Amino acid sequence: MKNWLLTLSVSLALAAGAAQAAGNPAAGKEKSATLGCIACHGEDGNSPNPIWPKLAGQHPSYIAKQIGAFKAGDRKDDAMSPMALIIGTDEDLADLAAYFASQKRQAGEAGTVEQMTVGQQLFRGGNPATGVAACAACHGPAGAGIGPANFPSVAGQHAPYVEKALHDFKAGTRVSDPNQMMRSVAAKMTDAEIAAVAAYVQQMK
Repeated sequence: MKNWLLTLSVSLALAAGAAQAAGNPAAGKEKSATLGCIACHGEDGNSPNPIWPKLAGQHPSYIAKQIGAFKAGDRKDDAMSPMALIIGTDEDLADLAAYFASQKRQAGEAGTVEQMTVGQQLFRGGNPATGVAACAACHGPAGAGIGPANFPSVAGQHAPYVEKALHDFKAGTRVSDPNQMMRSVAAKMTDAEIAAVAAYVQQMK
């Protein structure tokens, strides 16, 4: 827990001191069509396929960080890795991030009553018995994330995407999280817990 809190504090401190160029949402909208982003993520950032993430309302710094991870090969995906390489300049990246961040994310449907109960407990309080940290500690009580620390907004995100992301962290196939923060959390979660918290965040607004 001490290491986790230290990582959080350092991340916030570094992020607060980093200057980020603001992108142009109008230019980003045009580039999202030209570069083909809307084919998977939707014209307004609400992806039609639940296995692809919604980018609408996401923190621009987080979008930029993840695309940078794909470009560097630190994060891999058969569809996204080659697409990231065609985003040529930092300006293009900033504009795309600014556009999708300016859009409104649409919440999805709730899961079963059991999933909502378990998911809410995990999100708000974690699982003290197994050492699973509360999701809200980094993603905020409303799932809005913490932009300066690059902790993403998860409220309303597709449940299948969240579930896949957690399984990838758990398996160690996704390694772009700083200091293995998400890998450490996901490694302690059961498959049922992963499904429950994914279903819970999907319906958050």
